Amino acid sequence: MTERQTTLEIPVSVEGQGLHTGTMGKMTFYPAPANHGIKFKRIDLEGQPLIDALIENVISTSRGTCIGSNGAKVYTIEHVMAALRGMNIDNALVEINMEEIPIKDGSSKYFVKAIREAGIRELDAEREYIEITENISIEIPEKKTRIEIRPSKRFSLNVTIDFESRVLGEQTAVMDDIKEFQDKISPCRTFVFLHELEFLLKNNLIKGGDLNNAIVFVNHQLPQSEIDYLADLFHKPRVKVNGNGILNNLSLYFDNEPARHKLLDMIGDLYLLGKPIKGHVTAYRPGHHANTEFARLISDKISVVTND
Repeated sequence: MTERQTTLEIPVSVEGQGLHTGTMGKMTFYPAPANHGIKFKRIDLEGQPLIDALIENVISTSRGTCIGSNGAKVYTIEHVMAALRGMNIDNALVEINMEEIPIKDGSSKYFVKAIREAGIRELDAEREYIEITENISIEIPEKKTRIEIRPSKRFSLNVTIDFESRVLGEQTAVMDDIKEFQDKISPCRTFVFLHELEFLLKNNLIKGGDLNNAIVFVNHQLPQSEIDYLADLFHKPRVKVNGNGILNNLSLYFDNEPARHKLLDMIGDLYLLGKPIKGHVTAYRPGHHANTEFARLISDKISVVTND
């Protein structure tokens, strides 16, 4: 059965604060024609420059994936790209009036909700896939990272993380079909270790950070006074560490939510290939740098097919 390309039925907006810049702004998804792909438009800049959401435009992967071209950048795009792929959106124009995607709760849930509200429309053009015809792999020994993709009739992932920590050791998350994304992957939030937060704040990062837009793991025993100090930095009430080493302001949606979030990140980063993939991904200790380097490697080897 022939699959058709899709776009949104009507425009829909998401407002919020950028995680690192702290800037408040609005992002609007607009319908786009067949073969348009995903493009971001910085409407706050002179000339409203466009940036194609493609792997060749990745310019940074420090604590998030950033793309840039035509003198403009958009930071932390991975959760939006994952939502677009997870909802099978092939074509969209994403207008944004700041340089960073709203972080919301650190997941893709709010972007998925917006796409559902807008509705999805089929277009009069066949969907094209990147079809994996041989095993492709990458290793980054210093990070103990290995990612491989092998031929498959659908897109599926098996992702394992290991922070070699008492509170966050080895976890695995599996997605057998993209249809699972909405319910099982999109709500899964990003995470951070408590000792990282003060460093990030002191280095002028996470200006828009909030103890509610990440799962916070406490890897080392800290005095309550230090936890209180960090809570004060985020203008939050006092919090404590629960039995599984997580600040008690949030509860996990899934026991392996961190691994599921890393899987979510991979979906978003791999969608920068510009088309959906048919292949099975196995990843050990992935991250944005490894994901995007892997996407570049795939880009060098791929063939594009229609789904007949």
